[in-house]
Amino acid sequence: MVASHSETLLQRIHACQICSQQLPLHPKPILQVDSRATILIAGQAPGRKAHDSGVPFDDASGDRLRAWLGVDRETFYDARHFAIVPMGFCYPGKGSSGDAPPRPECAEQWRRPLLEALPNIQLTVVLGKFALAYHLPQFKGGVTEAVQNWQQVWPRYLPLPHPSPRNQAWFKRNAWFEAVLLPRLQQRVGALLG
Repeated sequence: MVASHSETLLQRIHACQICSQQLPLHPKPILQVDSRATILIAGQAPGRKAHDSGVPFDDASGDRLRAWLGVDRETFYDARHFAIVPMGFCYPGKGSSGDAPPRPECAEQWRRPLLEALPNIQLTVVLGKFALAYHLPQFKGGVTEAVQNWQQVWPRYLPLPHPSPRNQAWFKRNAWFEAVLLPRLQQRVGALLG
């Protein structure tokens, strides 16, 4: 981040131990922020591969997300363009079907000051139900309803399903998503990166 206040905030986040007793592995906050970023990726929590590498979306979900956005790895990991701020910063462990939900302590402690430190965000890509509940609580019917009604919050926000390979059935049931929504997303991202 470029501002000293933001750098101090990021240092405090990287030193965070709030939920260390509830995590299966040591705390390792994984996020990407820079006050110049214009696009915010609001995700769930890092997966195990991201925990191991220390890089957000360093897995098959990230490959799909970058394809959706129409950007390469170098552009995606340029913090001057993309802020990547999950609801939980540390790997939460395994759940009954996939990873466990993000720890709530992160959002309670850090989300508001972090978002305030990102004054240039013009598009927030909201991935999955936990990010949806925080950023777009008006969509009470869940991710599918939000994605189907994406134009209600466009162009400031875009709700998307999580790009996880576990969501293949959703992608097949909602073929319109790739044909209609993704070209608009790529056009908007291209304009913001301009």
